[in-house]
Amino acid sequence: MTSSVVGIDIGSVSIRAVEVAHSRRGVASIERIAEVPLPEGSTQRGEVLETNTIAGVLRQLWSIGKFKSKDVALGMGNQRVLSRDLTVPKAPLAQIRESLPFQVQDLLPVPVGDAILDFYPTGEGSTESGPVVHGLLVAAVKDAVLANVRAVQLAGLNPVSVDLIPFALSRVLTPTGSTGGTVALVEVGGNTSTVVISVDGVPQFVRIIPTGGDEMTKQIATRLEIPVEQAEAVKQYIGMGARAQTPDDQRAAAVIREAAHELVASVRNTLNYFANTKNEGRAVGRLVLAGAGSDLVGFQEALADSTAAEVVRGDAFAGVRTARGVDASVVEQRGTSLAVAWGLAAGGRAA
Repeated sequence: MTSSVVGIDIGSVSIRAVEVAHSRRGVASIERIAEVPLPEGSTQRGEVLETNTIAGVLRQLWSIGKFKSKDVALGMGNQRVLSRDLTVPKAPLAQIRESLPFQVQDLLPVPVGDAILDFYPTGEGSTESGPVVHGLLVAAVKDAVLANVRAVQLAGLNPVSVDLIPFALSRVLTPTGSTGGTVALVEVGGNTSTVVISVDGVPQFVRIIPTGGDEMTKQIATRLEIPVEQAEAVKQYIGMGARAQTPDDQRAAAVIREAAHELVASVRNTLNYFANTKNEGRAVGRLVLAGAGSDLVGFQEALADSTAAEVVRGDAFAGVRTARGVDASVVEQRGTSLAVAWGLAAGGRAA
């Protein structure tokens, strides 16, 4: 029996959706994809601000994309979501999740009653008190999650899961069994950047950095005193300096390098922290780059120089089957922006 789920990625300028057919053996194929623009101000950093507006956009998306399923998987991954290391006494996963409100208040910046909590196990161990489970606590501000869920329900859709976007990305960019050792996924989005570190295919550490491609563009616009649209064009063309020819180009490249190096430093510090505190001093040997912001000319090389790690481009759609109606060229051209929706759909399951 085959069922399908649609992953929905609510961004800052558009909503992207990918419908995936699931069989008993897992993902069968990608069935449909679509994207529609968002009215300005209707969302902020992936959080729905205007519920009715987003519901209307979702109806339009379903009409354009001709999606067959109304079961949807949503993602959360902005600064209203956090993850923390957590070790708890060994118990069934359902029991651990039920006990979270009584164990984690000291780890949260908001009252437990204002948060939605989940636990992602990463391994087991033992202490003097008995066996334990190591894992990641995931907490999201309840109002932010419910706003997205309400918009989906108003559109006549059925939310079957709410996933952490970093997990969705790691599912399709560094899947279990694809690689061994310690690997970091570095996804540079518009508003934030995400680092997910996996050991032998199992995510062990997540950090969301409050800087992305849009923030770099704003810094460039401010420093060069030009409109944001022009700053984006300058960033895309000149990059970190390889194409700089005139004195004005070189000045722009210096500003771009300064903005990009802030992000590079944040990634490097994150990797060092994990190596020194979680991985017995062993450095992360491989970085997988994703996200439109990582396409900045020179960024991959700068990250490799700063971290002394192998840095490769991620391909979320490698080896994936697509239905006959899905244009392969569209997936190839827009794969970077569709990766979140694809990862959400790949992990979603209809009840």
